[in-house]
Amino acid sequence: MPVLKFRVYWEEDESVYRDIAIKPNQSFLQFHQTILQAFEFDSKHKATFFRSNDNWQRGREIILEKDNAPRKAEPLLMVETPIAAAVKDPNQKFIYLYDFAKSWTFLVELIGITKDENAKVAYPTCVRKEGLAPSQYGTKGLIGDKLVEMEEKYDLNKEGLPADGFGEEGEDDGESDGMGEEGEETGAEEDF
Repeated sequence: MPVLKFRVYWEEDESVYRDIAIKPNQSFLQFHQTILQAFEFDSKHKATFFRSNDNWQRGREIILEKDNAPRKAEPLLMVETPIAAAVKDPNQKFIYLYDFAKSWTFLVELIGITKDENAKVAYPTCVRKEGLAPSQYGTKGLIGDKLVEMEEKYDLNKEGLPADGFGEEGEDDGESDGMGEEGEETGAEEDF
């Protein structure tokens, strides 16, 4: 069975994205759950997909659960809709909206189709992560790999800078402060 690869961009910063591989017969509910895991979001809020065109205009909606909101076209349900049912062209796009209060928006684009699935992989799965995921509820602590990733992205450990990260701006130009080694007075007198 073929495998579809989608790139899911965070709308606020397109350098932050996740590539997700999914089989055509898997549902939009599974896709939704995999996107949340890939961006380290919880699943406490409502979500929806919209089919989209190349200009990122919202088309037919694929909703998480039934509601009575008025729409031009009857929405599809994520749990009942296989991915293949909504993919109409080789560059198919979707808009994924999560947590309507915060309006997390992700742009989803079909970027590849692999002929055969990998028997060792459980689909759907995140196959690539780029950039630091946005924090769902505010700032996250930067630990382990995330700190290393941030250091690499922003080159925080440039050579030539002191290890403590502070430059030399504002420091004395070699003038004596009247103190020598270990805080002993050197005998230099200053008038106050």
